[in-house]
Amino acid sequence: MPKPLEAVNDFVVKFANVNGSGSASANGLFAKSILRMGVPVAARNIFPSNIQGLPTWFEVRVTEAGRLGRRGGVDLMVAMNPQTWDRDVAEIEPGGYLFYDSTKPMPPSKFRADVGVVGVPLTAICNAAYSIPRERQLFKNIVYVGALSGLLGIEAAVLEQLLAEQFEGRERLIKTNVEALHMGRSHVDEHMSKLGLQVRRSSEVRDRIFVDGNTAAGLGAVYGGATVCAWYPITPSTSLAEAFTGFCEDYRTDPETGRARYAIVQAEDEIASIGMVVGAGWNGARAFTCTSGPGVSLMQEFIGLSYFAEIPAVIFDVQRGGPSTGMPTRTQQADLIGAAYASHGDTKHPMLLPADPGECFEMGTLAFDLADRLQTTVFVMLDLDIGMNEWLTEPFAWDEIRKLDRGTVMTFDELEAGRDFGRYLDVDGDGIPFRTYPGVHPTKGGYFTRGTSRNPYARYSEEGSVYVDNVQRLLRKFETAKGLVPAPVVRPARRPTRDGVIYYGSTTPSMHEALDALEAQGRDLDALRVRGFPFADEIEAFIAAHERVFVVEQNRDAQLRMLIVNECGVDPAKLVRVLHYDGTPITARFIAGAIGALMEGAHVADAAITEAAE
Repeated sequence: MPKPLEAVNDFVVKFANVNGSGSASANGLFAKSILRMGVPVAARNIFPSNIQGLPTWFEVRVTEAGRLGRRGGVDLMVAMNPQTWDRDVAEIEPGGYLFYDSTKPMPPSKFRADVGVVGVPLTAICNAAYSIPRERQLFKNIVYVGALSGLLGIEAAVLEQLLAEQFEGRERLIKTNVEALHMGRSHVDEHMSKLGLQVRRSSEVRDRIFVDGNTAAGLGAVYGGATVCAWYPITPSTSLAEAFTGFCEDYRTDPETGRARYAIVQAEDEIASIGMVVGAGWNGARAFTCTSGPGVSLMQEFIGLSYFAEIPAVIFDVQRGGPSTGMPTRTQQADLIGAAYASHGDTKHPMLLPADPGECFEMGTLAFDLADRLQTTVFVMLDLDIGMNEWLTEPFAWDEIRKLDRGTVMTFDELEAGRDFGRYLDVDGDGIPFRTYPGVHPTKGGYFTRGTSRNPYARYSEEGSVYVDNVQRLLRKFETAKGLVPAPVVRPARRPTRDGVIYYGSTTPSMHEALDALEAQGRDLDALRVRGFPFADEIEAFIAAHERVFVVEQNRDAQLRMLIVNECGVDPAKLVRVLHYDGTPITARFIAGAIGALMEGAHVADAAITEAAE
């Protein structure tokens, strides 16, 4: 028999519930109570796309060391769903704990001999206290939070304060929820001992904030000068538009007149939304839409117009499982190829690849500068894990003297002075022409905006040489973009190594933990995090400096690897695929195990390590 797990501020709790049972609020309360005690947590909600009835899970990693990726494995399972009981029990680490509703007896075959069983008669407690069935269900969630607080050493006063804040101004709800909390806590205090897993006050949270990436990106759009948002609801991007709306109501409403200084349109579909964004960008406004893979698929023609007519636009792509409807409430990094080369013909679009909500804010502002500077569509590639889950991140920083970069715009004075204006004329070799805003001058600076081929002065032409000159200039512009998108971040190994690893986005925290684990095993890797596309020259140099480079990503087809091979011209045999795509966020254990297995085989040149389910 394994010894019961003992740990302070370093363990994983997983809640197994039924969607629609009201558990999400209680589980969030549990996570935030630990944060209030100064202990960092990483919380992830894994939920189905239907409204009610299917299984849902909420995982809370208590991590004083600040490991914000998923670790893998569960130390305490809160099993509230009979449908998934066997699967949930199987996830528990040997020596871990199973918390369940013991109102009805369970046969011994339903338990594991190597797991500590903690039974609390939650249903019986609620039936004795409440007569209304819905109240029994809802307060059962608060009762189990109270019981867990007693078992794990979470301070009751912290939970009471959180409830007071959640139900501020509704004293009856505060009172009844606090009573339910103490029902569970009193039961375990009277009948049980504390678990070997304990929460103790710390100061490691510091001044960090707990926020989701969609909210951060929405605020970034405000700071980036966006005044137009046209969108169509789609999971998991909807909350980004809703966050932007809330921030605009607070910060973009004229305090004297009450008039909105912004335009937000919920369009009839994704095609209409991107059409409005492109129209607003043509008119000089900073505009964006937020969507996911299916929406990007519908927007293809307008994205091509933005590229060829050179009109600024920003698309926040909060990636989810695909193709088609796929797994709309699960996470993947599966839109890279679709976004990089969106639309028909020869197109290439800059992409920003944030790793956490802090970078969602930073890149959410930067995207609008880049769109104006490059006169094209810029993608910000979030995913469901970053977008919808709350992450602990440093407070957002903003330089008060920073000015918006509107790019090369010819002014009235320049036109009046007789400066030569050709809408698609490259005057300095960077591929970026001057544009004008509509109506800037009564007789000069006008041009015909078209999606057909034209010469540098915007005059229609299907002459082959004219077309070639134009699309070659667009390639020069894309080359210019290399120096404008965020540079990659290199993390060198402690010892010289012939192996490297490339990764990006929400994989980052788990990747960093996996690198530490591999280093402890004597396996050293230099690491490079990609933050933007087009790829900087440093990426090609990094690959050239290593005999073998693992590329870790969350999709089936190794899309980042595919892009690197296509854009950098490297030997595909040097790039080893490490892929995870079951819809759950990647774990440190998976990465370390996959790379470790590949490094064991010294002659492995190329392999795909995949995981169907954790």
